[in-house]
Amino acid sequence: MVTATEGYVHIIEYLTEHLSLFEGVSSSGNNPSVIEIIEEQLSEQIISVCSQNEELTFNQRNEIIRAVDAILHDLEEILSAVINNPVTMEQLEFLIEFSSLIKNLFDTEINCLMKNSSPTSE
Repeated sequence: MVTATEGYVHIIEYLTEHLSLFEGVSSSGNNPSVIEIIEEQLSEQIISVCSQNEELTFNQRNEIIRAVDAILHDLEEILSAVINNPVTMEQLEFLIEFSSLIKNLFDTEINCLMKNSSPTSE
């Protein structure tokens, strides 16, 4: 679904352009880890996507879940050196923004999917 799009490539490029946010920084040990924030934010965004698109079929929802798993895997690979580090406020802000971009990508793809599957009135 979304992982094969040009938009996804741009989002990953955006992440790689901001990797310096995750390098050589330390945070309080009490903060959640980078991976915990990523999982939390992606979950919230995908729940939002699915609840805003009640007309999605079971198979379409499964496809979304598979895409999120692939995205999570990509993020774990890219951020592998820092994935278990406590998140800083700057990283948290970035990850919230990043997950919103992923949601927007899903919204766009779902919108196109629904347009293509609905009968046109001419």
